[in-house]
Amino acid sequence: MSRDSILLLGESGVGKTHFGAQLLRRLMKGDGHLRMSGQATNLEPFESALESLNEGKAAGHTATSTYMDSVWPVADVAGHQAELVWPDYGGEQIKSMISSRRVPNAWQSRVRQAPAWLLLIRLQQTRFGEDIFSRPLGDLRGAAIENRELQISDQARLIELLQMLIFVGGAATGRQADRPRLGVLLTCWDELDFDGTPAAALEERLPMLAAFVRSTWYAPSIMGLSALGRPLSPHDKDSDYVSRGPEHFGYVVKPDGLHSSDLTLPIQMLLDGLR
Repeated sequence: MSRDSILLLGESGVGKTHFGAQLLRRLMKGDGHLRMSGQATNLEPFESALESLNEGKAAGHTATSTYMDSVWPVADVAGHQAELVWPDYGGEQIKSMISSRRVPNAWQSRVRQAPAWLLLIRLQQTRFGEDIFSRPLGDLRGAAIENRELQISDQARLIELLQMLIFVGGAATGRQADRPRLGVLLTCWDELDFDGTPAAALEERLPMLAAFVRSTWYAPSIMGLSALGRPLSPHDKDSDYVSRGPEHFGYVVKPDGLHSSDLTLPIQMLLDGLR
C-alpha cells in the first residue's frame, strides 16, 4: 500500500477541525469517491469534534501546541488504496512560522515527506492591504504619510509561507512537475456570498496569491468548502443537526462552480494527481 500523505496548511479559524471531523464521518460512511478501507489510528483529536457536531454544536479550538498525525487507510471507487495521513494542529503554528520566518525541524520533515499540500483559506478573515498591487501609483501619490506600523497583507503572508515551504522541501529551483501537488480550499463558502467559481473568488479577493499559485504549480486544484453547511454555535444546539445527523450537512464547490455533498472530493483530486 502506498503512503500518500497530505500536508494540511491552514491558520487558526479556517475550519481544519470541522473539515477533518466531517471528512472522517464521510469516509466511514463510504458513499463518496473515497471510503475507509481499514482501521484508522489516532482518532483522539477528532472524537471531541465529532461529539460536538452530533450535539448540533461547533467544535472547540485545537490547542496551539498540538500536532498529531492520524492515519486513515482509504480506497477509491476503482479500488486504488492509499494511507491518508491527516494532521491536527493549532493554526497559530502557521502564523508563528510566517512571523519568525523559521520552519521548525518537525515541520521540515513533514514538508519533505508530503507529496501533496492542501491550503485552507477563509477569505472572509483575510485583510487586503493597500499597496501598489491593489491601488495604482497615481492614487498613492501625495497620500499623507502617517507614523504607523506597517503590516504585510494576508496574501503576501500566504505567498511567503508557500515560498518557505517550497524552499524547505527542496523544490525551489525545480520544475513545476517536481513540486508537491497543491490544492487550495476556500472554507466557510456558505458565508462568502459569491456566485462564481472558487478560482474566480480567489482571483477577486486575493489576486496576487492567485497569480502566484498559477505561476508556481501545474494545474493546482481550487475548490470551495462548507464543512458544516451552515454556521453552528459552540453553546446552542442546532436541533436540525441533531435530528438529521452531521453527515447530511456540508458541501464542496467543484472547480466548475457546481456543488457536491461529497466532502472527499478535494482529497480524491489530490490523490489522483499522485498516481
